[in-house]
Amino acid sequence: MSTKHIWEVKAKNTPLLKKKCNHCNSDRFQCSDKFRLNAQKKNIDIWLIYWCVQCNNTYNITVFSRIRTESISKDLFDKFSENHLETAWTYAFSLETIRKNNVETDPESVEYEIIRDDLSVEDLTNMKNEMISFQMKYPFDFNVRVSTVIRKCLGLSSSQLNQLLDINAVYCNEKLLQKKYKIKNGDVVQINRQALINLHLIVKENYSQ
Repeated sequence: MSTKHIWEVKAKNTPLLKKKCNHCNSDRFQCSDKFRLNAQKKNIDIWLIYWCVQCNNTYNITVFSRIRTESISKDLFDKFSENHLETAWTYAFSLETIRKNNVETDPESVEYEIIRDDLSVEDLTNMKNEMISFQMKYPFDFNVRVSTVIRKCLGLSSSQLNQLLDINAVYCNEKLLQKKYKIKNGDVVQINRQALINLHLIVKENYSQ
């Protein structure tokens, strides 16, 4: 049996766009969280606006080009018109949109926090379940590894996490976790409780020496 906890990896900002500015020597643009709409007869163009991080020169990436207005739901059209923040972020993080515009983002520029229950490793090891489960909430993808989140949430060093991986004590979606595996929204991580207890005891013993 297992009890499932939630780890939410929440972005604090959208990724910077890697692009040379033609007004200064900067090579990064930041999302303005605003859209530009241009209607021509029955067609409409929609762009997401970016600003140069140094001089505020603008650069637009295409969201829709020459699309029939009736092809967009009223709800989505209203969100574009009102510069709905979550919609802007959805397209700023969209790999499909970025690829379509032949540009590249900088995932390393995204700062994030992990929202979780305030449980220590000792709290987790005192539970009675054989496996301790954590479900990942990850609405926006910016190349974070599951192993990084485990280390941060459980306060483990790289070598301590490696010890757990070496004895096959960590699973993701019921498969052994690969250290370089990157999070997908809804992933379920499971850690063997007894292995965590054993590791915790070794850490305490080393600390006391």
